[in-house]
Amino acid sequence: MGYLPDHGLPLVQLKEQRRDLIVALQNRNGPISSWELLQIAAVQQAISAFEDVIADLDAELEAAA
Repeated sequence: MGYLPDHGLPLVQLKEQRRDLIVALQNRNGPISSWELLQIAAVQQAISAFEDVIADLDAELEAAA
């Protein structure tokens, strides 16, 4: 498969944010709060949505080529 553009979407930044949230939890001994779980879930949901959009855009680009 050839080069596919990133479409200008903040996917990398969202993945880094998810990683930072997870690392912060790994370095702690207390229970995970509902707010922290909601933050991680929201970032993961955004990542999944962006990945779906990118897949659709890439499929359109490949079909047009």
